[in-house]
Amino acid sequence: MELDDATVVDELRDLTRDFAGHHAQVEAVFRRRYAEVKGVIGHDYPVDDARALLIGAYFCQEYGYEAAALFNPSIVPHPDQSEVPAGSVRFVLSLRAVGEGHVSSIAFRTGLCDASGGIVLEPQGARAIVPQLADAALGGSRPAGVRMQCEAGYSLSEIVIFPSTPAQRNGIEDLRLVRFADYDGTVSWLGTYTACSGQGIRQELLRTADFCSFALDTIHGSAGAGKGMALFPRRIAGRYAMLGRADNETISLAYSDDLYEWSTGATIIEPRWPWEFVQIGNCGSPIEIAEGWLVLTHGVGPMRNYALGACLLDRNDPSKLLGRMTYPLVRADATERKGYVPNVTYSCGALLHDRTLILPYAVADSFTTFATMPVDRLLTAMR
Repeated sequence: MELDDATVVDELRDLTRDFAGHHAQVEAVFRRRYAEVKGVIGHDYPVDDARALLIGAYFCQEYGYEAAALFNPSIVPHPDQSEVPAGSVRFVLSLRAVGEGHVSSIAFRTGLCDASGGIVLEPQGARAIVPQLADAALGGSRPAGVRMQCEAGYSLSEIVIFPSTPAQRNGIEDLRLVRFADYDGTVSWLGTYTACSGQGIRQELLRTADFCSFALDTIHGSAGAGKGMALFPRRIAGRYAMLGRADNETISLAYSDDLYEWSTGATIIEPRWPWEFVQIGNCGSPIEIAEGWLVLTHGVGPMRNYALGACLLDRNDPSKLLGRMTYPLVRADATERKGYVPNVTYSCGALLHDRTLILPYAVADSFTTFATMPVDRLLTAMR
């Protein structure tokens, strides 16, 4: 407040020059931050706009949201399939991004899968923005929760969903996205994830129709205290269905009439082979094919090796296990063991394009890549 006007103008000019190039509407950010802190600054002087912007800047800092790791992807068809070449599909890839302090947030990429199964990622946007908290509710049966809204003009790869509640203080982990088609014809994109407060964890559900507005709500019931929940892409016999791993060892199946209320389900798959003796869990939502429900799995073996497998469940009664991999489908080789967390291959969801499985997966919790495989070949490999 004691700076002369010329110094304030000079400081603002330097800030704008340094940061406007990779932050959209940087002055709006400074102004909004001043509005958040002005009540606790402790002075009664009148503040002109230039000083408000400068004060707001003193209470801001940058955060490298993916500086440490970018991993645990899931993949779904993009809501916008316009101008996509014949035989191709545009997709949304969600990722767990980790920055300073091991805080996880949700990041996105977009791309195309062509008729032959080739993957092309679209260029990542130059900026990063966090959706603003909104007052309006966005669907769902519960009015409580967090509502976020993005301004127009941003690409999806620029949007970062950063922790915004005390329950999420230490991170938002492992989003498992699914395109959910309800019985009334409505389509939405839903994703279960783990919210970490530092004192405990809980399952929450993200909901969006356009990847511009988001609703984040708590999952209630005994299953909500676990990890690794993955929603089926449609109701089964009129009820929602969910895979889970409440006991940290096996895969369970639960049903509910309420999308936000889940009891612990019954165990349907237990560890059987050496590469999954420690733990088995899902790697995303089941994929419906003519033969049944295709479920990608992860198994944990000796030396905490995480490997990816697959199994097949009955279409009408998913509690019935029809087949499973006896050996891993994907696992780290000697060149992929070192990283943020060693000896891990992991995924939070795959995509079926015609009869080709598109599987994004993370290596050593450090980076993400893709594997593709004909579904018929995969089913043949099951016992």
